Amino acid sequence: MTATTAPTRTTARGALYAGNTRAVIARGLLATRSTNYLVVLSGFFEPVFYLLSLGIGFGALVGTVQTSTGVDVSYPAFIAPALLAVSAMNGAVYDSTWNVFFKLNYSKLYQGMLTTSLGPLDVALGEIFLALLRGAMYAVGFMVIMQVFGLNLAWTALLALPAVLLIAFGFASIGMAITSYMKTFQQIEWVTFIMLPMFLFSATFYPITVYPEPIQWLIQALPLWHGVELVRGLTTGALSGMMLVHIGYFLVMIAIGIVFTTNRLRALFLK
Repeated sequence: MTATTAPTRTTARGALYAGNTRAVIARGLLATRSTNYLVVLSGFFEPVFYLLSLGIGFGALVGTVQTSTGVDVSYPAFIAPALLAVSAMNGAVYDSTWNVFFKLNYSKLYQGMLTTSLGPLDVALGEIFLALLRGAMYAVGFMVIMQVFGLNLAWTALLALPAVLLIAFGFASIGMAITSYMKTFQQIEWVTFIMLPMFLFSATFYPITVYPEPIQWLIQALPLWHGVELVRGLTTGALSGMMLVHIGYFLVMIAIGIVFTTNRLRALFLK
């Protein structure tokens, strides 16, 4: 009688996907043990400080603000969901740009990974998941603070958690795709340059209706505006059909980011 053994799964080098994304994630989680946690936590406290200074302090002078769906809410309840979306964006973008840039151009980590059976899609999904995890940590912590201050105005605020995961996923996917084309730190600083006006003008601190109509169209093309409107609608309980547009926007971002990142890694290291 001949003994048989279970076949082992092997993937030829150069394959697009080896089904081992968890190895990339596990390596990333182990690496966080040596991370400077003060740097990590700074991304969480930034929106908290904005909420305390503007929402709680300045908000006492503003009174109520009308959302895009026509609901009157207090100023803290108006800016808190926007800052929640910003928190998810900050965590995802930081991890998918600066960290990825260093691994790609200095530590040559991805080059080493792709000499194994791992494929570009394994690396892309793994790194995007790590960025998504960071954005989710920021968002969950901020959501707790919103609950403490009574800024979640409806039960639908529970749905804001999966919404911010979607937002973080979208920004992480696009962030890594863009970073894969960057060669210098000067180039990557443009990411911060782009994020700042998005943060300030995406109906974060005041309604979009304060702008002239052409400026409104420009703002509505930005991803953060879609994230802000999605989360604000959920935390205030003002649901609308536009939420499907916001969700679709981020699904397209995710698809584009994953495709571009995978193709770029394959072009760089599997020639």
